[in-house]
Amino acid sequence: MRAIRRFTVRTVLPAELAALGELVQNLRWSWHPETMDLFAEVDADLWEQVGHDPVALLGAVTPARLTELAADRRFLRRLADAADDLREYMTSPRWYQTLPDGARAVAYFSPEYGIAAALPQYSGGLGILAGDHLKAASDLGVPILAVGLLYRHGYFTQSLSPEGWQLEHYPSLDAGGLPLSLLKDTDGAPVKVRIALPDERVLHAQVWVAQVGRVPLLLLDSDVADNDNAARDITDRLYGGGTDHRLMQELLLGVGGVRAIRAYCKITGHAEPEVFHTNEGHAGFLGLERIRELTEARLSFDEALEAVRAGTVFTTHTPVPAGIDRFPRDMIERHFGGDNAWPTVPVERILALGAESDPGRFNMAIMGMRLAQRVNGVSVLHGEVSREMFKELWPGFDLDEVPIGSITNGVHAPTWVGRELMELAGRELPSLIERARGWDGIQKISDAELWQIRGTLRERLVEGARVRLRRSWRERGASDAELGWIDDALDPDVLTIGFARRVPSYKRLTLMLRDPARLTGLLLDPDKPVQIVIAGKAHPADEGGKKLIQQIVKFADQQKVRHRIVFLPDYDMTLGQLMVQGCDVWLNNPLRPLEASGTSGMKSALNGGLNLSIRDGWWDEWYDGTSGWAIPTADGVTDPDRRDELESAALYDLIEHEVSDRFYDRPIDGLPRRWMEMVKHTLASLGPKVLAGRMLRDYVVDLYSPAAGAARSLSADSYAPAKAFAAWRVRVARAWPGVRVEHVEASGVEDTPEVGASIELHATIALGDLEPDDVLVEAAYGKVGPHDELVHPAYAKLAVASLDDDGRAHYTGVVPLDRTGAFGYTVRVVPHHPLVATTAELGLIAVPEEPAGMTNGTLR
Repeated sequence: MRAIRRFTVRTVLPAELAALGELVQNLRWSWHPETMDLFAEVDADLWEQVGHDPVALLGAVTPARLTELAADRRFLRRLADAADDLREYMTSPRWYQTLPDGARAVAYFSPEYGIAAALPQYSGGLGILAGDHLKAASDLGVPILAVGLLYRHGYFTQSLSPEGWQLEHYPSLDAGGLPLSLLKDTDGAPVKVRIALPDERVLHAQVWVAQVGRVPLLLLDSDVADNDNAARDITDRLYGGGTDHRLMQELLLGVGGVRAIRAYCKITGHAEPEVFHTNEGHAGFLGLERIRELTEARLSFDEALEAVRAGTVFTTHTPVPAGIDRFPRDMIERHFGGDNAWPTVPVERILALGAESDPGRFNMAIMGMRLAQRVNGVSVLHGEVSREMFKELWPGFDLDEVPIGSITNGVHAPTWVGRELMELAGRELPSLIERARGWDGIQKISDAELWQIRGTLRERLVEGARVRLRRSWRERGASDAELGWIDDALDPDVLTIGFARRVPSYKRLTLMLRDPARLTGLLLDPDKPVQIVIAGKAHPADEGGKKLIQQIVKFADQQKVRHRIVFLPDYDMTLGQLMVQGCDVWLNNPLRPLEASGTSGMKSALNGGLNLSIRDGWWDEWYDGTSGWAIPTADGVTDPDRRDELESAALYDLIEHEVSDRFYDRPIDGLPRRWMEMVKHTLASLGPKVLAGRMLRDYVVDLYSPAAGAARSLSADSYAPAKAFAAWRVRVARAWPGVRVEHVEASGVEDTPEVGASIELHATIALGDLEPDDVLVEAAYGKVGPHDELVHPAYAKLAVASLDDDGRAHYTGVVPLDRTGAFGYTVRVVPHHPLVATTAELGLIAVPEEPAGMTNGTLR
């Protein structure tokens, strides 16, 4: 018989051990080894059996053992020290508290979070990044209040069939068995948020709180008795269900998330967020909820929109249009119109925010960008790709001016770096992680000590891989008698390459199989053998991705190579930690430029691993020729098979002639000196760049603080500036068709212009119903391309010389001839206001209809 309900009964701790409960409930333990050591001391064997899950540990430990610990003075001293350390961590001022005028609080929304394997609410890189974002914010004291959903079945666990086909399993999670607490009001009743649905239905959700160090993470859960069965299932699976199911999840995350924040702040006294950060478009509806709040407080839609935009940050993570959530327009109409309409938020305005080139679709990323004054990609290259993807939102502007910047991702070192390396850094270079200083000191550490630690981490990976490999083969139907070979699978002394990530086609899991004979030769080389550890999950609906996994598994199943190449099912944070710590080389071979950032290689680098990667994402930005190897890309080759053939051949060549040679080049002392030079250079050069702490500092300085300042400016005096700015924006938009560049002429250009000279421009601008203060008139100048297009132009402001009665204004300015070669210029007019963050923000521009006064020539 099967139980009709499952729940976890928690143990009652003796009073002497009450602090143990505090430590368990704060997820800081997941990146604090000393706290995990304390948990292990509760019951070492049990700690291993529960997979280092402290909630499960306390649920399984015997009362007799707890009584014994309550009388153990040494354990109680360690417990008191750990509790004191956590309280000091939670309350002492940190980096953020030294800043002037920072945001009082930042709301961070993400559909998934990778905090710890014990809280399986993540599927891949987006969630892992979100988890690292919260942990780094906690370490730096950034006052983030995070929001997500609590999925009853998480993502999925993965196993393999006998034929090597991916099988998915959805184990039920009990919130009571997770490190969570239910948000309750002052009367002790669970807090619930409510969202009206079409057909007079109501969606209810309770709110669970995960404490991630100093950061509260609110997780909304629709599995409550108030809901009908369909509504209860909204938070059943991460990225599960069809289009309508996905929309309901995103409504709950965005709209319900804002309502959960309001409830949490009211109950706890937490500061209300001034900045709202949308991590990808899944939570984009949060902007609509904030507009609803303000319009019900007597602001117009346009006024509320400006106030909301000022304090909103939107981060895009996808480099391909197919990765963006798009819903049928009529589905949005049904949820926000008719009997379910918000009285102060017209559905037509909502539809306009998500409008794209396809009139029948509603685009969540485009809505997110229209609701945010600050938008960023997650690497420099991804920023460039994103500007190209979304340039149609800002027609007439050069790509460089499309207002999408970039902050390159980072990783949380205490979570991902091997303990031995962290302890070495803490002993020899104490400012390395905490303050991101002193990385050059890596050179002082002896090669022998660093090589020994690398060997320890590699051996740990081999041991862990054998355990997982044996389990997988048993699940596939093999008997123990057939699995003796696993005792010798992999070798702790062999060059180990890792490949672990999600398995969409563009990441090219099977590129290494392009020439099976050559790969086999590399694996079985008698003098320079290579071994490869592979992991990854395909989306349950991605049949193509599952076929790629099956191809890898079939190759790795072959008796002659199975000791040198393994596929480990059920890629999770625990396996990820083993791999990034233990692999000597991290392989990444996506189709460029389809990898937005790719942080797993950063984790490997922090552990002394070397990257072997296509120059995509972060690696394109920070590869310097010494920190690893760049796989040449066959850019311009349109035939996919031919491109794969060329790039796989380059991959084999690098492994055979450079990577293996350097790893096995060992003089008399047995140390690979040239390899260790690269390891130390990698740590010294990439270490401070790839830290999540650096990433958070960039977000605070470049995005959060400016957004907080803008939000305060517009909300002052009962939103008087927001009202004035909205009125100005409407007036400019209406008057813009009357703005024209009527005439441009130049003086001072010689027949043979020389660099260092200058020209004086005179422009006549028709302002229509606008005033000179409403616009900025600029000369754009610089190099011109073959079709007279300006290439990365510079800009010079033109000043008003005179104003005619008919609304025409005359502007003058000087353009320096500051470069040799083909040179050109033009004049443009854009809206201007102190509260506009970028020139292209309004998407309005006026340029000459003809290239009036265009001068092309060669400067000497």
